[in-house]
Amino acid sequence: MFQIRIHGRGGQGVVTAAEMLALAGFMEGHHAQAFPSFGSERTGAPVTAFARLAPNEIRLREPVLEPDVVLVQDRTLLDSVNVFAGLRPEGYVLINSSRSAEELGLGDLIAKLPAGHVLTVPATRFAMEKIGRPLPGAAMLAGMAAMTGTMKLESVQAAYNEKFKGAVAAANAEVASMAFEAVKRALGGEHA
Repeated sequence: MFQIRIHGRGGQGVVTAAEMLALAGFMEGHHAQAFPSFGSERTGAPVTAFARLAPNEIRLREPVLEPDVVLVQDRTLLDSVNVFAGLRPEGYVLINSSRSAEELGLGDLIAKLPAGHVLTVPATRFAMEKIGRPLPGAAMLAGMAAMTGTMKLESVQAAYNEKFKGAVAAANAEVASMAFEAVKRALGGEHA
């Protein structure tokens, strides 16, 4: 089973990202699950969502405590929430930031995980360019796909096309493509 935990703030589409991740996984033939965990239900409050992908039926229903992947949609959470709690020794971390993981002060985490398992992607910048709103979900999922090789870019794009229509779907597809390519470049084409 592949478990993903997404951290962000209310209004950033964290719950939608988890749903899209599960839908993309389902489109690739996985059993999939997504659900949120809310503290305070207001814009800007920390929000966590979870997703699981597995070859068999998923019977687990509790929050993801030992994630294979941590996606951080708002880097300000690095200072206030233990977003890396329970991360598996071979886990992956993708952070929405224009700054590098080193510049964010994550040297210890980088040293602890395998090479290429801690990256950043300017997801909000891509979203603002193409969608006109700070909704980094498509970029984060596509970045995760490039980083882990667990799903195809086309599946992420198809999931967003299933939920949204017209210009919104096209904009999310562009954002996903931009992030996928940015992460592939950062990895030096490992998953090309």
